[in-house]
Amino acid sequence: MTIDQEKEQSNSISNKKNTTWKTIWENIQILVIAIILAVVIRTFIAEPRYIPSESMYPTLATGDRLVVEKVSYYFHSPQPGDIIVFEPPMQLQLQGYQRNQAFIKRIIAKGGDSVTVKDGKVYVNNQLLNENYILESPHYNLESVEVPEGYLFVMGDNRNNSNDSHVWGFLPEKNVIGHAIFRFFPWQRIGSILSTII
Repeated sequence: MTIDQEKEQSNSISNKKNTTWKTIWENIQILVIAIILAVVIRTFIAEPRYIPSESMYPTLATGDRLVVEKVSYYFHSPQPGDIIVFEPPMQLQLQGYQRNQAFIKRIIAKGGDSVTVKDGKVYVNNQLLNENYILESPHYNLESVEVPEGYLFVMGDNRNNSNDSHVWGFLPEKNVIGHAIFRFFPWQRIGSILSTII
């Protein structure tokens, strides 16, 4: 092998090493960008959630997977009818629930509204709610309560099997993580979760 051939072979090996390291470096950069994007999207835009209980049945079933969006509440406050995911309020944390143990319920009333449950019916501001989404009428009564400003009154659609505001009180709006909008699993139930105007 001549000196020129040895140089050419050495350059070829060096070029292959440079190409390999360049490819590895590009892949690392892509991976870092993907991780940053995933964190930003999950923190500020949307995240997946899993339904662990039957408290929202029949609207949502145990095992359903949802997309919870976070953008709309930057522009307007949560509204009655919205199905929301939230961090447990202090009342629940004192009972042993962890702050990261998210709940999902439907907003029934917001600050300034009054809520009453009587004879199996829910009233907001003395107006009967038309609740065609619940499993069955509540088997309990609740004396009229007024929701403080900055708080929400939330209930599960499975009224008699739901640990909600009729048990532990009002939910601070600041605890809201996002708005459940879309079910992506199971496949036969895939689709939008529309808020019911109540």
